[in-house]
Amino acid sequence: MLLLDSNIVIYSILPTHQKLRDFLSGNPFCCSVITKVEVLGYHLLSPKEKLDFENLFSTIPLVPISPSIIEKAIQIKQIKRVTLGDSLIAATALDIEAELVTANSKDFEGIFGLKVTNPL
Repeated sequence: MLLLDSNIVIYSILPTHQKLRDFLSGNPFCCSVITKVEVLGYHLLSPKEKLDFENLFSTIPLVPISPSIIEKAIQIKQIKRVTLGDSLIAATALDIEAELVTANSKDFEGIFGLKVTNPL
């Protein structure tokens, strides 16, 4: 199972990223609810982009934040300087034993046990 980071969701709707869509089409994937908040919460989103992302999120399984994800995010933040969103997304990947797919693999370096792939 793959867990998509916010940047991968954003790139996936761009016409220039067919290779990314091809990569995703051959693998089961999901997103953290945090990814949905990050993507749809962007303040400069156009109405068309908002609709495109809402349609996309309606097709992607979303993983809710659980107590075990919160505990893992706390542990991650105690050992690495990382944003709250990234700590929750990384913790989600660890909790569901998924591989994190991101264009910013450097942001997740040093998180023990986390498998990270950058398909770009």
